[in-house]
Amino acid sequence: MSDGTVTETRFEVVRDDLTRTRTVQRDLPALAEGQVLAAVDSFGFTANNISYAVFGDVLGYWGFFPSEGEWGQIPTWGFADVVASAHDDVAVGTRLFGYFPMASHLVLSPGAVDATSLFDAAEHRSALPPAYNSYRLVGGDPLYDPDREDEQMLLWPLFFTAFVLDRFLGANDVFGATTVVLSSASSKTALATAHCLAERGGLTVVGLTSPANVEVVDAVGRFDRVLAYDRIDTLVPEAAVYVDFAGDTAVRAAVHTRYGDHLAHSAMVGGTHWDQTAPAEVPGPAPVFFFAPGHWDAAAEAELPDAWRGFVSGLDDWLRIEHRSGVDAVEAAYLDTLAGRIDPAVGLVLSF
Repeated sequence: MSDGTVTETRFEVVRDDLTRTRTVQRDLPALAEGQVLAAVDSFGFTANNISYAVFGDVLGYWGFFPSEGEWGQIPTWGFADVVASAHDDVAVGTRLFGYFPMASHLVLSPGAVDATSLFDAAEHRSALPPAYNSYRLVGGDPLYDPDREDEQMLLWPLFFTAFVLDRFLGANDVFGATTVVLSSASSKTALATAHCLAERGGLTVVGLTSPANVEVVDAVGRFDRVLAYDRIDTLVPEAAVYVDFAGDTAVRAAVHTRYGDHLAHSAMVGGTHWDQTAPAEVPGPAPVFFFAPGHWDAAAEAELPDAWRGFVSGLDDWLRIEHRSGVDAVEAAYLDTLAGRIDPAVGLVLSF
């Protein structure tokens, strides 16, 4: 960029065929008045990002960072630094945490700016969920710990979902159930949910996972029982809630069939088994999609920092963070996550 031109590198996938990828580069135009340019430092990548792609059309995730034709940019959570600014209230050097594409740069159009956050008011994001359009300024963020940036990138958005889901279940008296069953128990959103439910107490929390992951998930210590998917028939039919992080219709059908009328509620949260998400009729209550930002309120905002710190304090016991950088490393990390080849105890932090 010796002539002042900034070249952006971005990783893209075909929206209806997640196995097809490409990396492209383009020169960014000069900033318009009121815009800022953020250089993405690094971002976390987990099975949750695969869920963003799986539900990209249904929930509008492809709309945050639009691309051309059949291609799409998968959203991630990460840190970035403002490297150019045409906005009076955003200084060069400001460090941000928030929603970024798998790319080296992002142009933002801040609307409201205060001591703790800025809100991207770009026209193409105006109809999208506002929770994803807010960027935290680390200098005024009560959640920020410079020694825990990796954990924040990887797990804060997942913990947010888990925290809100736990509050939703509590507000509904867990639908009268005493057991909560979580699929894709090795996913970090499920692990965070198990943590929240264990903190709530009074519940039996069961994790379902692949046979290869049973020992790893059990070692985290937040589930009362961990079962391989082929042992669903050993579940005791009793009042239960099913939380589906996998999106695997065969697993969902097996759980619904096992519990039958004892199943009090069935929530769909993710799609880690992205290639097995075709709709299917199941016994018991109809599955209901759970969208965390739709359940957010001021009380949750006040309770979140303490809950987050309690969760983070236990991460060192099981989480192993791996940093990978470069175009080839980003692509490999994506494909490994898509294929389910990442150890549940590993957290990937990526950068270009």
